[in-house]
Amino acid sequence: MFQVLTCIAVDHSPISLVAAVSVCVFGSLLTMRLFGRVRNTRGITRASWITLTSVIAGCSIWTTHFVAMMGYRTGVVAGYAPTATLLSLVLAITVTGIGLTIAAMTQRSLLIEAGGFLVGLGIAAMHYVGMSGYQVQGHLDVDQTYVATSLAFGAFFGALATSRVARPVTRFCRYGGGMALIFAIATTHFIGMTGVTLVQDPMAAMPANILPESLMTLVLMLVTVMILAIGSMTYVIDRQTSKSALERYRHLSLHDALTGLPNRSAFLERVAHLMERPDARNARIYVLSFDLDRFKEINDVHGHAAGDQVLRVAAERMNAQMGEGDFVARIGGDEFVAVSSRLFTHAEAEKLAQRIITDLSAPIVWEGLTLSIGSSIGIAVFPDGAENVDDLLAQADVAMYRAKATGSNNVCFYDISMDQAARARSALAMDMRHGLMHGEFELYFQRQNDTQSGKVVGFEVLLRWTHPMRGMVSPVDFIPIAERTGFIMELGDWVLRQACLEAVQWRNPLCIAVNVAPKQLANPAFPQRVRDILTETGLPAERLELEITESGIIADQQHALNIIRQLKSFGVKIAMDDYGTGYSSLSTLQLFPFDKIKIDRAFIDNVAENRQSAAIVRSTLILAQSLDIPVLAEGVENADHLKFLQDEGCAQVQGYLYGRPAPLSQLQDVVNGQPADTTPGPEAPASATRTLAA
Repeated sequence: MFQVLTCIAVDHSPISLVAAVSVCVFGSLLTMRLFGRVRNTRGITRASWITLTSVIAGCSIWTTHFVAMMGYRTGVVAGYAPTATLLSLVLAITVTGIGLTIAAMTQRSLLIEAGGFLVGLGIAAMHYVGMSGYQVQGHLDVDQTYVATSLAFGAFFGALATSRVARPVTRFCRYGGGMALIFAIATTHFIGMTGVTLVQDPMAAMPANILPESLMTLVLMLVTVMILAIGSMTYVIDRQTSKSALERYRHLSLHDALTGLPNRSAFLERVAHLMERPDARNARIYVLSFDLDRFKEINDVHGHAAGDQVLRVAAERMNAQMGEGDFVARIGGDEFVAVSSRLFTHAEAEKLAQRIITDLSAPIVWEGLTLSIGSSIGIAVFPDGAENVDDLLAQADVAMYRAKATGSNNVCFYDISMDQAARARSALAMDMRHGLMHGEFELYFQRQNDTQSGKVVGFEVLLRWTHPMRGMVSPVDFIPIAERTGFIMELGDWVLRQACLEAVQWRNPLCIAVNVAPKQLANPAFPQRVRDILTETGLPAERLELEITESGIIADQQHALNIIRQLKSFGVKIAMDDYGTGYSSLSTLQLFPFDKIKIDRAFIDNVAENRQSAAIVRSTLILAQSLDIPVLAEGVENADHLKFLQDEGCAQVQGYLYGRPAPLSQLQDVVNGQPADTTPGPEAPASATRTLAA
């Protein structure tokens, strides 16, 4: 080690030593950085990067050697044989390129280190071929021990260099690879030079064709400039490419690929930035939340290509309404949020919302079809109540749902009462689950009677909830919440099983009618669930009637028809509930095999006084008779209702005239005793309100 340090400090000029080290450090770090890029590319791109890396590495190794040799103190005339000098450069570039190619061929195998090992041997080969062309007045004696040591050090550090780049264990390994290559070049050169002894012979003649040191200096300067130029350009291109890639990835991560609009992440980032401005509390930020009405129907009927076109056109139209500093983001499938910080009053925000609604409502032409959408917009304002971005978006969403509840193409501003209502609904949703587990729900039954004889022919099963704090909770309040949260599936299961358990114990084998929610009917497993409950409880299938509404079948008629056919295949009856209030009742009757039609109470209320109501009921009865489908009229509350229905041939009735919904304990005489009295009970007031079934 002492001899090596002496060789470095004494036998070499400090100026050339600094120059050689500078070239070595710059070239080595750049080489290993480029090697990392080589490993991340494939095909022709990889070949291009390997070629560039090989030239940089070979020139750096070669230049380091000869710059150091220019400062090697011999005391005699020295020169360089052109052939050996040029061959050493070619050898450095070629062997280094082969080694780096081998190291880049694999991700984890020992070929990585093998390639680096070859790079180290290439450094040594360049050194000794170059030394063979070093001409002096005298001759050079070489100690083979130092030669072998230089080969070992070069190979070891070469393997370490590629290993650190390919197998990083810390974020500093990319620099560690460059440092290892520096050591590979430096140790090979200086250990090799330590083993050289110059035997001077002043009388010896120099070859005629050698390159003098002055010319060699010029060549080295040119090669050094070439390395620096190529290296600098490569670094700049690499940095610019990386920067462009990062910007592209950032743009992709913050923008929706389909519409080009900012996505949810970009929305949150931008609004947070607006809220953090020094003047944020003195200005206003309006957030408009909305989705596209009828978008799902367009997707279902015309396919996703049509839906994509609708989203693109909608995005273009919304962007056109945004001024400087405003933006619109797509935060979900058909959910959008517009943000404006240049509005000062609610009136201006409402005008912007109305312009957006007007633009969105304009027809969209796609492949010869005219598609129509709409929207309702909810608006929240910072800093009028929201403390952060999430609160602001949640408030705008609440306002949007309130706007949608009042119809399409409406605008609604958030106020705190909406939050209170939303919290109340959320509390009720949690209480429902608790109530079902703790027996707070109970079944009520309402009689269904033969119109002519008055005999009880069945019961409609209704759900009632007695809350420990609120008392009796109306189905009008809790059924929509159950449907919105999905709890209706669990609740519907409980109602069906409990009704079957009750009915199977009756001495009088009366039928029971149970309402089916749209989400239940949409479940492909629903028929098997009904069959399992009937098997479990032992109730004959012919005693069960399931009531469905048109809203439950209109979304996917083919699926609903398949479900209904499965139910009927094992004997369950199907009734169409609330007839006349749906979208396409006549076509529905043609398509679906109903066992009964239930006329909605809205048409019975005024049947004795209103000609239109009477005409609708009469035509329904005629239609049903022609289709051989029995009809049950709901909401029969007085003798006039009954008389009209008897005269028109309606088969069954249900309503307060024969009895209000009641718990099973009050109906024991009917279900377990003699057949019920055929005389109608006391007439209920016409204003009585019918409660909803589950």
